[in-house]
Amino acid sequence: MPTLPLATDTGFNFADEFALGLLGFGLALFAAIGALSHERERAFSASIIYLGLGIVTALALALLEIDPIDPFKDATLVEHLSELALIVAIFTTALGIERKLSWHGWRPVVGLLAVVMPLSIAAVAAFGVHAMGLSLGAAIILGAALAPTDPVLAGDVGVEPPGEDSEPEPNFNLGTEASLNDGLASPFVLLGIFVAGEGGTDWIAEWALADVLYGALIATGLGLLGGRLMGALAIRLRDAQLLDQRLDIYFAIPTVLVLFGLTEVVGAYGFVAVFWAGFAFRRYEFDHEYNRHVHDGAEVVEKFGELLVILLLGSMVTLAGLEAPGVAGWLLVPLLLLVLRPGLVLGLFARSRMSGRERTFVAWFGVRGVAALYYGALAIGTGVLSASEEKTVFWTIAVCVMVSLVVHGVTAASLTRRLT
Repeated sequence: MPTLPLATDTGFNFADEFALGLLGFGLALFAAIGALSHERERAFSASIIYLGLGIVTALALALLEIDPIDPFKDATLVEHLSELALIVAIFTTALGIERKLSWHGWRPVVGLLAVVMPLSIAAVAAFGVHAMGLSLGAAIILGAALAPTDPVLAGDVGVEPPGEDSEPEPNFNLGTEASLNDGLASPFVLLGIFVAGEGGTDWIAEWALADVLYGALIATGLGLLGGRLMGALAIRLRDAQLLDQRLDIYFAIPTVLVLFGLTEVVGAYGFVAVFWAGFAFRRYEFDHEYNRHVHDGAEVVEKFGELLVILLLGSMVTLAGLEAPGVAGWLLVPLLLLVLRPGLVLGLFARSRMSGRERTFVAWFGVRGVAALYYGALAIGTGVLSASEEKTVFWTIAVCVMVSLVVHGVTAASLTRRLT
């Protein structure tokens, strides 16, 4: 009889990379579960713990001489992980919005989106050209990537889950701004990509029509229609007992995947569609208890998405990466977080009905996070930037996100308690 060859090596294999990865991620999950279990009681955000774990992972990889994920070679991986975390976070935030759609109620959010965000992009782009030596296209990409505030990391200061008794003005403004500006930053990122890759001005009309008007309007329409249809489907399936109540909390996941995918297929902005889908989903039957179940399930997925992205960011940190922004890039971080964002917001709300404490609250919490990493990776994936500009842009974004995680994470709990 023929003998069978040995299929496996019977010896021990120390420091297997896959086993080490499982070990590290398992420990990170333990830490995340512990962090989330008492998040409201701590003086700092759970995201700081995730970042610390990621940096420890980076040190361990260096000691073991294992290459970390490369933000340039693996830009597509960074882009899609960030994308998945964002779409769930945006939908989750939109589900919690109690306020009806009206000019009076939403005027501050419109100001944050139509005034603060474009001026932030222009200011950062100008700094990028004149102080950092970037080309105009790279500087616009940097400004657009750093413009959106982040619904994943702004959760501690944003809107509450569906059914809560109150929705404070500053929390509504922050949460809604953070959810909408993730998608509305897209045309500005594309503007920078066109400037860097195409040059000239022949494409401006096409950009304005296709990437601004078409992309935003189609996304809004699909989101409102799709969200309402999904809301009706979910409640009818549950009422007919065709949807197991143990699984109905996860209905948000197929909802956001279908609507995001459909919107992107037709060339519109999936992030915008997902926001309006969450908004419309909630309003099919506004007070239905099912909305809270869907929100809670989506929030669990959102938290673990946040863990993955922030762990990934920390694990990619190297000394060379921290040096890449240069002195000017590091100076941009406090300029944006401590001067530019607060100054623009306080100027916008100088005559607002909000109190001075509330205006300061909104001005301070311009959290930068997952959306910035997503757009940075997206721009790198297009290949329109030189290698040196890719490093400068990405690591400036990464440094800004890490600093924002720390300074906003440390102040979130204490300032929220003072506000209330």
